[in-house]
Amino acid sequence: RKHPLSDGTSGLEEVIERERSSIGEVKAAADLVIDTTGLTVHQLKSQLVQLFGPDNPSDSMQVSVLSFGFKHGVPIDVDMVFDVRFLPNPHWDEVLRPFSGLDEPVKDYVFSQEVTGQFMEHVDNLLKLILPAYVQEGRSYLTIAIGCTGGRHRSVAIAEALGKSIAAHGYRPRVSHRDINA
Repeated sequence: RKHPLSDGTSGLEEVIERERSSIGEVKAAADLVIDTTGLTVHQLKSQLVQLFGPDNPSDSMQVSVLSFGFKHGVPIDVDMVFDVRFLPNPHWDEVLRPFSGLDEPVKDYVFSQEVTGQFMEHVDNLLKLILPAYVQEGRSYLTIAIGCTGGRHRSVAIAEALGKSIAAHGYRPRVSHRDINA
């Protein structure tokens, strides 16, 4: 690859020397100079985040939680998927059917199940482990999808609770419900 300052008549060493002298004043005025000679792109990013990133490392990663219905297709742009179809389905209760997982009667139904509490505890423990590791690896985005059959009841209630759990760990989650009105 040709050097950007090459005029086609000078050798590479001469062009690099011209570049160094042209940025000499800028370098002299700089508060900080980073020698990138031996750095990979990932190492450079890590240094820049340490120097100029947010005070709270968890602010450097956007965590999104998305509820969905398997009958409408699994979202393709997610990092992990949890299937909550093992939980009893409020859809089969005629009183609960018109509500969604945002409504108290459905939330009460979903979280009255012992297995729901166990599931949430395991997922919370997993998140405590992996969220800091994702930040450490320099990830900027993490999307977690929660799926049930239709995407209206169980997945919505769980996604909302998961968002609160993620917030309790110091992150600012974005919770959305793809199929709540499908």
